[in-house]
Amino acid sequence: MSSEALRAPDPYRLEPRPTGEHGSPAVTGHGAGGPAPKRIVVGYGFWIFLLSDVIMFASFFAAYAVLFKNTAGGPTAEQLFDLHNTAVETACLLASTFTCGMASLAVGQRSQKWTQIFLLLTGLLGFAFITLEVREFLSLVHRGAGPSRSAFLSSFFTLVGCHGVHVSAGILWLGTMMAQFYAKGFRQDIRHRFLCFSLFWHALDIIWVGIFSLVYLVGTLPPELLP
Repeated sequence: MSSEALRAPDPYRLEPRPTGEHGSPAVTGHGAGGPAPKRIVVGYGFWIFLLSDVIMFASFFAAYAVLFKNTAGGPTAEQLFDLHNTAVETACLLASTFTCGMASLAVGQRSQKWTQIFLLLTGLLGFAFITLEVREFLSLVHRGAGPSRSAFLSSFFTLVGCHGVHVSAGILWLGTMMAQFYAKGFRQDIRHRFLCFSLFWHALDIIWVGIFSLVYLVGTLPPELLP
């Protein structure tokens, strides 16, 4: 065996931690035994939050699929849902995905003007979506189809309403991002926050596609075509 091989460190041997001037561990936080950087911790925590949201909505979807036909003699989805209103809602939310993506490109170019314009458009489209959804809910309640009318309507209001609450929270978050970009510029930490916001907003759009498909499109099919 060569002398170089003898001097090579054994990767399976535990070595004592290096110490600094005062005997404290000299670690860097990048895989050397110390805490991870703040952006890594925040990013990891955000992904846990996002995945927990996905699990929650998956549970609501499952509950709706089970309770869909439990109308208790009340109105069915085919009798209640207005696909024209829902199509406009969907168009607003999907358009907001596009403008949010354009805002991401503007942030990458460090363009304050276009960042603010596209974020404002995203917020306005999100607000239009929420306005149409609230109008739909009020119309259903006025027609006697509130969440307490049947198990079907309870699951519907829970699923769609929870998504609406998330969109409302996203609009508030968007407003804070606009203020931070305007006041503090394109600092790295602010860009990381915006990345988290954009992931959250796109996830809401994906969930809405599932709601539109399962709740509205399947719900308005003729009874003979339903499983």
